[in-house]
Amino acid sequence: MTEYFYNPIIENGPDPFVLRHADRYYYCYSTGAAIFVSSADNIHHLSQNGREIWRPAPDKPYSKNLWAPEIHEIDGAWYLYVACDNGANENHRMYVCKSDGGPDGNYSLVGKISDDADKWAIDGTVMQRGGRMYFVWSGWEGDVDENQNLYIAEMRSPTEIGSARVMLSAPQLAWERRGSGLTASGRLLPGVNEGPQILQRGDTVHIVYSAAGSWCRHYCLGMLTLRGGDPLDAENWIKSQSPVFVENEGTHGPGHCSFTTAPDGTDFIVYHARRDEKGGWAGRGMRAQPFTWDGDMPRFGAAAKPTDRIEIASAE
Repeated sequence: MTEYFYNPIIENGPDPFVLRHADRYYYCYSTGAAIFVSSADNIHHLSQNGREIWRPAPDKPYSKNLWAPEIHEIDGAWYLYVACDNGANENHRMYVCKSDGGPDGNYSLVGKISDDADKWAIDGTVMQRGGRMYFVWSGWEGDVDENQNLYIAEMRSPTEIGSARVMLSAPQLAWERRGSGLTASGRLLPGVNEGPQILQRGDTVHIVYSAAGSWCRHYCLGMLTLRGGDPLDAENWIKSQSPVFVENEGTHGPGHCSFTTAPDGTDFIVYHARRDEKGGWAGRGMRAQPFTWDGDMPRFGAAAKPTDRIEIASAE
């Protein structure tokens, strides 16, 4: 059976992480102070009426500004990865929690997940390849917010990093740096690579990431591609020289995506975007649309307008 919907699914749903498990969709999101998971029988039925799965204790280094949570099943157990701080952005680090049950179970803090450099870090995700696990995230090279780069490190376990970090990408291309630079008040806005997500097709691995300032209409998606070799060797990753997903009428600043599938196997990209061109962080609605493949390369097409009817298979 086929169902239809229009974007946005949720009017204010930034950094949407959606996965399909046991014939249900799970949506992990943050209120800033706690993490919630809701579930539904189809993507467009998801809402922010979820169950609270983790609320940090007060007055800790991880008590505030909970950003971009993700849940991952690894070896039969569920883990939550989320960026947190103590109220000061420069203290953002990645933390990991473990569920006592399924994706919407009760999660307990395991601790900070960091390489030895222990620099500012957000948007961590897990990549599995060749029997090994890797952590990929957005971070600073030093202690100053000059640029947000993408880093990778090998994981010793779902809760530990076991190697030095390697920079895979810096915001060097013109489209990656839109929205950056000095403001009228003299504030330096950084170039941005963030929100990495893993997308695999056969032996090919893509890291689809967000680029340009999340505060502007030009926020978009770029892509790194690995077809062979050591993932920890940056030379093995090929960067797209132009964005792979950009704004459209009524869909501005599309970025920070995740990937899932419909019951009939159709691939879907889930992302946030604004209705208007003004930019800013308010009103970033959760949206979804199908995409196709050209060999091992994803083809996302144009960002769907709010007037575009989206077709999706429903569970039998």
